[in-house]
Amino acid sequence: MTRSDDQADESNRRLWTLAIFAAMVLAGIAMMARGPVIVELGEAFDAPEWQLGLIAPAGTAGYLVVIAFVGFGAGHLDAQRFVTLGLVGSALALLAMGIAPVLAVFLLAVLIRGTMNGVVRGLNRPLLSHFYPDSRGRVYGYYDMAWAAGAVVGPLLVIAAVALLDWRLTYYALAAGMGALALLVWRLDAPAVESSEEPIDRADVAALLRRPEVVGMAAAMFFGTGVEGGLFIWLPTYANGELPSHLASITLSVMIAGYVPARFVYGRVADRVGYLRLLLPILVALVPLFYVTFVYAEGLWILACVAAIGAGIGGIFPLLISYATEAVPHHSGPVTAIAAVSSSLGVGSVPALMGVVISGSDATLAMQLLLVPLGLALVVLVAARVAERRREAAASPDA
Repeated sequence: MTRSDDQADESNRRLWTLAIFAAMVLAGIAMMARGPVIVELGEAFDAPEWQLGLIAPAGTAGYLVVIAFVGFGAGHLDAQRFVTLGLVGSALALLAMGIAPVLAVFLLAVLIRGTMNGVVRGLNRPLLSHFYPDSRGRVYGYYDMAWAAGAVVGPLLVIAAVALLDWRLTYYALAAGMGALALLVWRLDAPAVESSEEPIDRADVAALLRRPEVVGMAAAMFFGTGVEGGLFIWLPTYANGELPSHLASITLSVMIAGYVPARFVYGRVADRVGYLRLLLPILVALVPLFYVTFVYAEGLWILACVAAIGAGIGGIFPLLISYATEAVPHHSGPVTAIAAVSSSLGVGSVPALMGVVISGSDATLAMQLLLVPLGLALVVLVAARVAERRREAAASPDA
């Protein structure tokens, strides 16, 4: 291969990376726009709360099924064709959400958008894994930082759209962005990767699910992202009882804003420090931080603590998935699928249990009970680290 060919491949890889990161930004915007849009939907469609509550499961249902299918089939699929298909489908679904005349059409579009998002997300991380096999932790950290940046923008975009014209403008803008990305990916050369994704069969799946790194990731992911999901849903409710309304309304944005610099830093140091060595002190620090935040903190100290929680908890997903992928780099697609299923189950179940607590008590007790899954995540990581050290000792020539 000539030097000009190498330069062309490097340029193409950078454009692919840019497109993947941009898709993640748009995904973050779309997800976190749901909260403020729900209020507008209730007024626009005169819909009761139970119907509006279907938006989250509609988006998750299609996403979970498809990301699992695409993730486990990543070694067999034409990445460029499927990513383009997912982006085009997302653009059309977002456009349909914007023009929806009734809530039923909006919900159907949300379901399709979740499905198309699963196609893109199921292939994005495996592509990055094979673009940058020597720096997965750094690139995964930046990838998830892109989602966080979009998540911060999402509610602000809805506010701006309503101020300018109508909430529907939010989805027109997102559709235009997805359409532009689809055109870019379609016009790019096929991705030239440094390592390859191996097709997986039934025996490989069974072996993968027995890997201690994958089991540890899935368990810690369930508990850790469950805490994250609980904060996403119930932190504003808790804040409404502790802060003035103008401050309570920004607590979630403050928390997610903490993700952005933290994920950048984790991405910079993860490959050098080691994923579990970095995750363990983060979890150890989060336990007393949660206790102080939801037992003692008052006034503006709540916002400061929430920002610190965001900086810590934002590292759980990217560092865990990097840890598992490093163990089986030739099956990064299935690892992505397992992480998505585990995290989605955690994000869905923990907030639901918190809702039961809140209905019988108050939001303060529910937030304090988040220490339970947080502590369980820490226990899993300690066990994973002990197992890792034993493997390292067994592999050492001096052992």
